[in-house]
Order: sequence, then C-alpha cells, then structure tokens
Amino acid sequence: MLSEEHKNKLERIVHEYQFEHAMEYLIASVRQGIRLSKKEIETYTEIGPSRVGGDPDLPAMVEWPVDSEGTPMTFLAQLRLQDLVPHDVAKLLPAKGILYFFVGVDEPAYGIEHKVIYLSEEELLEAKRYRSPEVTALEEEFTGYRVSAKSTMEPPSYGYVDYEMVEDDDHDYEQYEELCFELNDGNSSDLAVMFGYPSTQHGDCEYEAALHLLTGKPYNYSADAALEQITDHFKGDSNRARQEVQDTLLLLAVDSDDDVGFCWWDAGELQFYIRKEDLLAGNFLNTYCSLYSS
Repeated sequence: MLSEEHKNKLERIVHEYQFEHAMEYLIASVRQGIRLSKKEIETYTEIGPSRVGGDPDLPAMVEWPVDSEGTPMTFLAQLRLQDLVPHDVAKLLPAKGILYFFVGVDEPAYGIEHKVIYLSEEELLEAKRYRSPEVTALEEEFTGYRVSAKSTMEPPSYGYVDYEMVEDDDHDYEQYEELCFELNDGNSSDLAVMFGYPSTQHGDCEYEAALHLLTGKPYNYSADAALEQITDHFKGDSNRARQEVQDTLLLLAVDSDDDVGFCWWDAGELQFYIRKEDLLAGNFLNTYCSLYSS
C-alpha cells in the first residue's frame, strides 16, 4: 500500500501526464521500493557503510562463503540497514545490522549459487575490512562504491504491466515509460532496487522463485504448472499457494554498471528473492537468485 505522500505524488504525476484512465490500476499496482544510487568510490575510511563492489566489512568469525565446488563466492554488496529503514515504507527490513550479498558463477541464469548473510549490530562490533580472495567465482574485480538509499514508487515493468489498462487511443507504451521514469525518480546513478518489479519479459519471476523456495523444484516456464505444484505443496490449498507467490518479494535487483564493473550477461539484471514470512522474521537462509538478460 502506498504512503499518503506517495499516493499524492502519484495522483499529481498521473494528472500531469494525462493518464487518468489508469489511475486506479496504478494506485493498486505500484509498489513501494527502495532505490540504491552510486555515490563516491569507496576509500574504506569507515567500517560498515552501504557499498557495492570492492571488499566487505566482516568480523573475523564469519567465513567467506564458498560455492558447491569450494570456490570463494564473489562479493556484491553490503547494505547497512539503518541507511535503508527510513525509506522502508512497508517496514519489511530488520531495524539494524547489515545485509551482505555474495554470488557464485552466474550460469545458468536460474538457481544461481549465492549467499545472503545478515549480521546484527552486536555481531558487527569486531568488523573490519575483509579482503576478497584473489580468485572468486566470477573471476572479476568490482570497484567499490558507496551507495545511498531513497524511497521510490515502482510501477509495473515491461513484463508485468497490463497494457490494456495503461494504453488507449491517446497513450502508448512509450508515454507510460515516461510516466514511470518520473514516478520512481530514475537517474543514471541508480544501481539497484529493493521490493520493486524485476526486469523480465514474462512477468513470472515470483512463480519461479516461490516454486524453488517452497519445494526446491526447477521451473519449467509455466506459471500455471508452478502454481499447481505449489498448491500440491500446501495440500490443495490454492488460496495459500497464490498468496505465497504474491508474498515472494524482490529482495534486491542489481543492474549492470560500467563504473562498478557489473555486467550480467548482455547488460542484464541479477535478482534475489525471499519469502515475506522469512524477511519479517529476519531469516535470510532461504533465498533465490536468478538473472535476466535481454
């Protein structure tokens, strides 16, 4: 549900772009998100700020994550929760601590080996810069950047939008894209988003992630088949199955970026998913990672 401030902004922009025909649809479908934007290159003068690339800050007790072959995973990001919580309108994240994201080889594009680590404020007391191993799964070095957070409105993306609701005789998809850009305050320094819509052509990412998170089964590119398997998992409770798909959240989507060195296949997006139930419980042991590239 949108905050009152964001609802007022949405209504203002919808009127500005003369999209009144889509007002109810957008109010119902726009998600509250958090966007992360690049700031300065990391100099490691402070322990624990939100950053992407480079090296993480970890206590010595934490072992560097490895993939199934024993190769160290590649560090992607550390996000200081106190930087995010003021922008977490839906109040989904823990109030304090740091989230760390690591990834293994990004092939194939589904079921990518990865690790999300959550450390509480108490566990971070002895944290210091933890140098990445010389060789990691992606065999690439990413430049460390500080990132800042902001609360945004995330309208349905290409694979998720109901075209019949946003297009009419006077408005086409390109005009909808302009409205979207205005809504989420997009700019060239945006690097990642939390709780928005993933980039995709088919709008079925949550089915894929939910199926894996709940059953461990691979997705066969049929949302109906996935829903049927999830329903079976809940002993025929189709309402619970649909709710689980709806409550499968985009924890983090990381865009390709030349400055940092991120390039997911053909300039695509790396995506992490989590069940809402686990997120609210502060449980990051069961997440899913996949990749979208055009």
